Amino acid sequence: MSEVTHSGLGDTWRVTDIERLASREVYRNPWMALREDDIRRPDGSGGVYAVVEKPTYALVIPRDGDRFALVEQYRYPIGLRRWEFPQGTAPGGRELEPADLAAQELREETGLRAERLDRLGQLDVAPGMSSQRGWVFLATGITEGEHEREHEEQDMHSAWFDRAQMEQMMRDGVITDAQSMAAWTLLLLSGL
Repeated sequence: MSEVTHSGLGDTWRVTDIERLASREVYRNPWMALREDDIRRPDGSGGVYAVVEKPTYALVIPRDGDRFALVEQYRYPIGLRRWEFPQGTAPGGRELEPADLAAQELREETGLRAERLDRLGQLDVAPGMSSQRGWVFLATGITEGEHEREHEEQDMHSAWFDRAQMEQMMRDGVITDAQSMAAWTLLLLSGL
C-alpha cells in the first residue's frame, strides 16, 4: 500500500490506496471490458470492485468563428437522441496519440478538418466505476468535407450552433452529455 500526505486549501489528510489482490475479466466486447477485482481496503478489510475498462477517448470542440459544431445521435443505453461534441476511441481499442485521435474523430463524425488542435485538458469519465480517460481539444481553422462515420454512427448528423444556443441547450437539458458539458467548461476556462 502506498501512503501520501496531501495539503491543500487549508486541509491536510492522508491517503492510503486500495490494494488489488486478484483480478479476473468477466466480460469483453470490441468497445469495453468488465473486470472484477478482489481488493484490500486501507483498514485491512476485503472487498470486490468492478471496473469498466475502456480505451482513452478524444473529444473535439469544433469552432468556426462564433459557431460550434455538435453531433446528434441515438444513445441506446438511455434510449434518447442527444447532442454532444464529436468524441470517440480508436477502433479495436487501439491507443493513438490524443491529437491524432481527435483529428480522426472530427473527420469521421462531421467531415470537418482542422488546421489547429489545441489541447484544453483531460477528463475522467466515471472514475468510480470506469478506467476511461479522455482528452479535450479545440479545433479551429475548419474546412468542411465528407464524414467517414462508422456503421454504429449511421443515424448521426451534425449542425452548427452559436454560443447562446449552446448554453441554452445545456440549460434546457437538450445537451446532457457530461463530457461535452465538462469540455465546454474547459473551453471557457482556457480563454481561447
